[in-house]
Amino acid sequence: MLFWKKETQLDRIKNKLEKAMRKDTAFLVFGASSHKYRVDEKLTAKELTDWQAKNQVTLPEPYAQFLTKVGNGGAGPYYGIYSIEKATSYTDSALPTKCVLHPRMTKEEWNHLTEPLINDEDISDLEYDAARDRVLGGMLCIGTQGCEYDMYLVLEGKHRGKIVYTSDFYPDRPFFFVYEDNFLDWYERWLDEIILDYDIAWFGSRMPGDENALIQVYQNAPNEEIKSKALDGMFKFKKISQPTIDFLKNVADQGQKDRITAIQLICKTSVDAGRDYLLELLHSDRNEDLLHALQILNWYGKSADLSEFIKVIVQSLDRVHDPETLRHVGYVLESSGAITLQNFAPFLCHADSNIQTAAIYATRSCNDKSESWETIEQMLMGGGKEAVKNTILYWGIIPHEKLLPYYKAEWPEYKNNNNFREKFMGCLKELNLPDDYFDKE
Repeated sequence: MLFWKKETQLDRIKNKLEKAMRKDTAFLVFGASSHKYRVDEKLTAKELTDWQAKNQVTLPEPYAQFLTKVGNGGAGPYYGIYSIEKATSYTDSALPTKCVLHPRMTKEEWNHLTEPLINDEDISDLEYDAARDRVLGGMLCIGTQGCEYDMYLVLEGKHRGKIVYTSDFYPDRPFFFVYEDNFLDWYERWLDEIILDYDIAWFGSRMPGDENALIQVYQNAPNEEIKSKALDGMFKFKKISQPTIDFLKNVADQGQKDRITAIQLICKTSVDAGRDYLLELLHSDRNEDLLHALQILNWYGKSADLSEFIKVIVQSLDRVHDPETLRHVGYVLESSGAITLQNFAPFLCHADSNIQTAAIYATRSCNDKSESWETIEQMLMGGGKEAVKNTILYWGIIPHEKLLPYYKAEWPEYKNNNNFREKFMGCLKELNLPDDYFDKE
């Protein structure tokens, strides 16, 4: 008689590690080139017992099982999981204390907790360490996401076993608790999303579940916050199915709070499917609608036919009144070659230096600069030294004799920089002027 052993979660994880490696043979998933889906040698039961005794803490069982049954660190989300030794060395807080953080922490609670770390410039090193321990106490640093972002495991308190994503101690930014209740569920979800070819650049920060599951969560959500999180969870899909697009169109048509998110998700899969919504946003009298449409086209429209949108955007330039919107106008129009110095002249000569700077950057690839020297001269006259420096930085030197006085005034600051010096000299050469032109009184 054959007896089949029931596959445990640990067995599934081991098998899925192999599947993930076969799925991502080029190690394109973020961090995979560091760990290559390999785990380190497992921790022995004695080593685990000794570590717990030394640090006066008992590890959550799912994490302890991973260390002793799968591997003592190695493959894992982002840059992988630290070995227990490395995790200990990266954890400078009091491990046996209760963790004071919780998933529903408000900005006000967070700001009060971290105030000594943010606002007290006179705090001593000892006081700073004590304040830091209050925030990070009861947690073990198990890995890094890169830069200032790390992953912690809660060891003590009500939320023992959960994973927390941290960054620096910024106001209004409480640390993020992932959705899973324990290490193994979080780890297995990471493997599942690789195998399913999800976009996991920010793995764990979005609600888990496939398209149908997230639609069900949205439809049964008790409040707007859960609805928004369910839709946000769909951004991990590289493309979505037609039934889900139909669902999102229904959300967008109802004009609710999540309308823009629904349109963005539609356009992530197909700009053509979201064409009517984008045109409606572009024609809207609300500046925020125009900005949303531009952002979506910039993010998802690079391989689509944008000619219809480009025409509307150019016609809507007189409705642009802030640098952020103008920047996105530049991003969308640049790829189509629809930017000219003439249609950007009102922004280049704008009294707001931030708008002017955004316009200078947006027009950096224009080929009509020499022909538009009158616009440029007007800009340089009104914008002063900052405008001249920004044009030199983003445009180089425009070879036109009417602009030479402005460049000559800046020459002393740039002549010892080889890169910029060559640009100045190239201008003189093109105008058949001597190399010492800028040095003459």
